Formats: sequence, structure tokens, C-alpha cells
Amino acid sequence: MRIYTLCLLPLLLAGGFAQDSTVALKVDATDAPRRLFHVQMKMPVKSGPLTLLYPKWIPGEHMPVGPITNLVGLKFTAAGQPVPWQRDNVNMFAFHLDVPPGASSLDIAFDYISAVDEDLFSSSGSSVTSELAVLNWNQTVLYPQGSNPDRIQYQATLRVPAGWRYGTALPVARESGNEVEFQPVSLTTLVDSPVSTGIHYRTFDLGNDGGVAHFIHLAGDSERALEVSPDTVAHWKNLVAETGALFGSRHYRSYHFLLTLSDHIIRIGIEHHESSDDRDHERTLIDPDLLKVDGSLLPHEMTHSWNGKYRRPEGLATGGFDAPMKGDLLWVYEGLTNYLGEVLAARSGLWSPEDYRDSLAMTAAQLDRESGRTWRPLEDTAVAAQLLYAAPDEYTDYRRSVDYYPEGSLIWLEADVTIRRLSQGAKSLNDFCRAFYGGPGGAPALKPYNFDDLIAALNAVQPYDWAGFFQTRLRSTARHAPLGGINDGGWKLVYNGTRSDLWKASEEWADAIDLSYSIGLRVKGNGAIKDVSMNGPSAQAGVAPGMNLIAVNGREFNPTTLREAVQQTATSTTPLELLLKTGVYYKTFRVDYHGGERYPHLERDQAAPDLLSLISAPLAKK
Repeated sequence: MRIYTLCLLPLLLAGGFAQDSTVALKVDATDAPRRLFHVQMKMPVKSGPLTLLYPKWIPGEHMPVGPITNLVGLKFTAAGQPVPWQRDNVNMFAFHLDVPPGASSLDIAFDYISAVDEDLFSSSGSSVTSELAVLNWNQTVLYPQGSNPDRIQYQATLRVPAGWRYGTALPVARESGNEVEFQPVSLTTLVDSPVSTGIHYRTFDLGNDGGVAHFIHLAGDSERALEVSPDTVAHWKNLVAETGALFGSRHYRSYHFLLTLSDHIIRIGIEHHESSDDRDHERTLIDPDLLKVDGSLLPHEMTHSWNGKYRRPEGLATGGFDAPMKGDLLWVYEGLTNYLGEVLAARSGLWSPEDYRDSLAMTAAQLDRESGRTWRPLEDTAVAAQLLYAAPDEYTDYRRSVDYYPEGSLIWLEADVTIRRLSQGAKSLNDFCRAFYGGPGGAPALKPYNFDDLIAALNAVQPYDWAGFFQTRLRSTARHAPLGGINDGGWKLVYNGTRSDLWKASEEWADAIDLSYSIGLRVKGNGAIKDVSMNGPSAQAGVAPGMNLIAVNGREFNPTTLREAVQQTATSTTPLELLLKTGVYYKTFRVDYHGGERYPHLERDQAAPDLLSLISAPLAKK
């Protein structure tokens, strides 16, 4: 299979774009605290019709989320004279203009507005505060229609507010004051290399592994947010060592975690080849519970450097930013990454073995009781990914969400356990990862694959009906989740009235009370009903998302009174009474439930070998 290296090649001819030249891009971020980025571009052109595109399909985001509505103040000039433009009336991301005779360059100016919304899934959501900013270059560029992003060069310059520091994988040419000039790179590499910047900023060297340097850059809304413990830094260094032991090579020149800590920007993780854009609560590094909840965030995004950036499904390797992506193999791209990210969290020490098992229990319980799985197969959640990322939370249990993440963990765990069982412990999924994602390493490269390639690689490690294995699980509408990896791995899913430490931490992270497996409710700390389990007791009583909980058994709602009331159902013969506000009306709902609190756990099954503990044990030599 051909490998497409992201090197600097001669430009292709694209309309009125001049061949063999470099686009100059200047981004002034000094107004970032006001949510404004000022953009200037100088594009070599020749006279004639020219169509410029704004990036629409952003790698790693799996949906057309290029924030075109936040591009404002667009103006084109050539030789000091304005050049009229017209938006395409079908493709809203395309701008048509005619370059006047004799013009050799086109000056482009516009502003980009960083959104206020903190609830969006993609990086087009809120990315700045008064203290920090994250710049994704796809938000600040136009490119000629018909050009190849791997071959068109951009030289970017960034100006940040005075006193702010920055981090990025983008190679630097020079710095002067608060202005940074980067080396010319392909548009692909530019878009793949975000920048974090801020007044409260720290960088840690995570070590040189196999000749490759690794760093983590912390930007926070306060100095306190950056007070990371030596143990956490040691776990990050372990993560670098564990990824090396797992994959056997690195397909990047250096790697940079961009960890942004704020309660006023979106909380996401977006993968890039030589970096990751990771965002979390301001107090994540100083609150043990918050740190525990996102223990798999950095391992997940780093794993994508191999699974998603170097090896990518053909349907997601479109070679540009305007072609629709096909997500049918996202159960590999994201599902396998989800599995490996959780395993690496345990292997590196970011999670304890108990945390890893508790995470698996939470995943298994969620999917094993999800009503939507009886009508929507997992495969469809991948195909419809671009719809489901933006779906509301209401009735997620019935609709299903991007389940190829958590159910991917269960399926790939079962694949790992199956390989270990069939080979009598001689082989594991580690061997597949090294064979499929390894290789010579070095500069970033893209090596696409399809389903048949995947099956062949698995069979090379351990012969089996892998095509049938995956197709059965991907297309199933069975009531229960695939728990073979847990069961054959020496454990079983059970429920009791005790919340695990990870469960408690997850509730704090989400500011919610999760009673999904008792009365079938998820309630925000302010009493808002976030969601109901479709077949749960509360839904059967008539409770619906969007209502607000006012009182429980006649007493004003707070998290403690709600939990205690649910506990008391184990010994009560009367229904639980919930006073809810729906719109402008108040109504009491009687929930006929008598089982007390119920939370998922994994319990050791001595009838089978303990493979989960073996899987989560470190690989790297200390």
C-alpha cells in the first residue's frame, strides 16, 4: 500500500493560484481576550477566475464543522484595489472572485470570532479566555480550490498578547518580542499543528525516547492550575515509555501535549500527528477526582498519532478539507483508540488497576442496559457519526450516541482476550499493534487501510474468523452488550449500593447525580433532569428530560436528600415521590422502585484466568 509522506512538494496548479510559491499567513491574536483573531494572507496568484475554500471537514472531528459563520470582515485586494467576491450558493465554504490582469498576488483579510459556547463538541467551540487561547489554523486560512493540501505551502506568523508564552509542534523559524515566525509547511501540517498560548504557562520535558523529544505545555486560567505534582509528571513520562513499548516506533519528529485548563472553554481532546489539543477543568491537576476522571485523555489522544493519523481508514483519508468523510470504520479509529487509551492509562499509572476495572464496569453497564441497541446496530453509530456528535443529550439511552467509543473498548478487549486465549498466552493485541502501527518511524506519514487490511493483519497475529467476529458485533441488535472480554478475562459485571471512586469523581466532573441503574435518572446538581433510562422506573412513571426536580418525598431537593431517598427504597413499600417542574407547571410523579442504590462493579470470577490484570500491567522496562 502506498505511503503518502507529508513532505514539501511542488505546488499543483489551481485556478488563478500561482504555481511554485508560498502563501504568507499572519495571525494577530493580541485581541484573543476579546475573542477576535485578525488574519492577513498574501497569496501568489495570476489573473483569471479563482475559487478559495474555507476548511470544512477537519481531520479528527469526523463531521463538517469548519466554523464558517465565525469568519467575518472578509476583504480581497490586488495591487491596492478591492476585488469583489461572491459566495457559492451551494457550497457555502467557497468564495469566487476574478483576479485582475497583471496582479501577481492577492491580499486577503478577515477576522475570526472565537465562540462563547462551551458545550460544543468540536474545537470550533469556545477556545479563549482573558488568560489563554488555543489557535487551530484551519479557522484562519483560505486555500485554492483544486490544490493539494500536502503540497501547498504556508508560512505562518503569530502575534500573541504581551507576556504570553506558547507551545506547538509547528517548527519555529524565529521569534521577536511577542511575534513568532514559523517555518514554511504544507497546509496539511499547518492545520495539524495547533498552538496553545497564555499568560499562565509551563512546559515540561517528558524525555527523549528513541531520539524523539516529548513535551507537555500547560496553559491555565491561573497559576494555581499549573501546580502539577511530581507523581503526575512521572506518569506522563511513563506514558511516553509505554507507547514506545506498545507500538515499537514513532511517526513524528517530536510530540507535544497541549493541555489547556479552564472552566470557560470547551472540554475536548482532538488528535494531531505530532501533538494533541487537550482541554479540561481548571483544577484538573490539583483536584485528584478531576485528574482521575480524565486519566485516559492524554493516552487516548496520543494513541491517535498511530491509530488515526499514521494509519487511517480510507474513508477518513480524503486528502483535503472539502471532501465528505465516511465513518464506517470509526470503531477502529476511535474504538480501538478508546480501548488502548484506557489500557495505557493503567499501564502508565494515571489510573490504578482498580480504576481501569471500574471504568470497564461503567462502560459495560451503560451499554448492557441501553434500550437503543435493540434497533440501532453499532455500525450505524459510526456511519452516522456526523449526526450523533451534535445530537442532544435527551433520550440518549434510546437514540444511542457515538457508542463506537465505549463499545469499541468492549469489542477490542474481547479481541485481545481471544488472541491470548487461542495462542495460550503467546500472543496478544500488543503484537497486532506493533505489526499494524509500527514500521520505520520518523517524519509524519499517512498509510490508509480498509477492513480487509485490518482482518489480514489480525490473522497474521492469530488465525481466526475475525471478519465474522467483528461483523457479528457491529451488526447486532441484541439486547445486551458484548461482555465476552470481561467474562473470559476472569471478571463479571455486578451491581451493589457502593459508588466506586471513579464513579464519584465522574459525578463531580459532570456536576451530576447518576442514578441510571436504580430509578433510571441522571440529574444535574441544580435539579435539571438531564436524561432518563428509557425502560427505567422513572420513565415508566412519566418523568422526562428537561423537567426540574424540586422536592423528593416532600423535602426540598439536594443531592444528599435524593440519594438518601433512593437508599430508603430498599426497605420502603411506598413509591418514591418526585415533585417536578415541567414548563410552568408542577407535578408529583410516583416512582415504584424498591431496590436501593445500584452501581456497577467488576467482581473476580475464579473460574477463568485473570487476563484483565495482565492486560493493564506495564510493558515498558523500568
